[in-house]
Amino acid sequence: MYVGFAGGLGLSLPELLKTEAKAAAKFYPTREGVAKSLIHIYLPGGMAHQESFDPKPFAPAEYRGPFKAIDTKLSGVQFSENMKEMAAIADKITVIRSMTHREAAHERGTHNMFTGYTPSPALQYPSFGSVVAHELGSQNNLPPYVCVPSQPNEFAGTGYLSSAYGPFSLGADPAAAGFTVKDLSLPNGVDDARFTRRRNLLEAVDSHFRSMEKADSIDAMDSFYHSAYGLISSQKAREAFNIEKEDGKLRDRYGRNQAGQRMIMARRLVEAGVRLVTLTYGGWDHHNNIQSAFKGQGAELDKALATLIRDLDERGMLDSTMVMVSSEFGRTPKINNTDGRDHWPRVFSTVLAGGGVKRGFVYGSSDSLAAEPDSDPMSVQDFATTVYNQLGITADKELIAPGPRPIEIVAEGKVIKDLLSKVA
Repeated sequence: MYVGFAGGLGLSLPELLKTEAKAAAKFYPTREGVAKSLIHIYLPGGMAHQESFDPKPFAPAEYRGPFKAIDTKLSGVQFSENMKEMAAIADKITVIRSMTHREAAHERGTHNMFTGYTPSPALQYPSFGSVVAHELGSQNNLPPYVCVPSQPNEFAGTGYLSSAYGPFSLGADPAAAGFTVKDLSLPNGVDDARFTRRRNLLEAVDSHFRSMEKADSIDAMDSFYHSAYGLISSQKAREAFNIEKEDGKLRDRYGRNQAGQRMIMARRLVEAGVRLVTLTYGGWDHHNNIQSAFKGQGAELDKALATLIRDLDERGMLDSTMVMVSSEFGRTPKINNTDGRDHWPRVFSTVLAGGGVKRGFVYGSSDSLAAEPDSDPMSVQDFATTVYNQLGITADKELIAPGPRPIEIVAEGKVIKDLLSKVA
């Protein structure tokens, strides 16, 4: 949603939320997470693991693909030549080479990676961002969940949770000339005093209607307005979105392109107090001519992502900020007859950094043709449960969905302790 725009209201009942809150307080005491925030970098379309973090230099040419493998900072570990900058900081990240699920359609694979659940016709599940907003709340007058530049798909929303936990979208690309975030300044002719009078009047009207009817639309509207007023009235909160405050040379290091400017904006937002930022970059559905399709955007992603991780580390933020890089699936082991690769969910790669995850680590492996997990297969449920664990969220906690019925944040997942630098 945009500040001041209450779209998509009326998705659940406040009575259910009250029941949930009471149950949570009784059975699930809040615990401190290692990661204070999460930057989720989503690569829509299905990025090829062979052309990024899991090359197969000894496979036949029709499997190996058009790019060479290069050495990384880790002995015996190679990335694709598309990931030169990431190879240089491989000692700061964890690569998971054994992600696996069964959903080969874009929508279903995307649902998996945003919610931790296989899609169901009976229920829409909440995204990572909305769960984090629900469980951790806001701080410093900033939205807890922000999408850069906009909500990337329907599965990045609130699902069965109240629409009050939906994302705040920038509404514009930080890489665009003259970039500004919609609705962060007062309209012309409205000074602080008039702004306050309008707020008081609106609260009186809301109170009147709330006394007559209790519904999610009213509760969510109230939440939206309070968030909007806090954001507009706080100079510090507004400046978190002002990318012009960043040093020009640092912006150059990230890259003056969509990948670079979206990532520096994400770092800026978590530094100011946003709990979770989801950003998207590129289009990775490379059925045709993967060599030319991957090369340009691969270089931009590589530079921006490596700079983000270095920047967080140099600021002392990496240990408390998790970076998660994912895509809906990988690509077929064999190059097709149009020099591309098709959809392949049976094995692919994801990347984690910071937030208590091991540095310089490769978890799991694919087989010699990058077709199946060869060791330590990583399910979507285990992946999501581990990420939530680092944020201080108990993944088997039950939330209340319409019905009412209790639904676990993630069902049947476990924390993969081998990924963690410290195990409680």
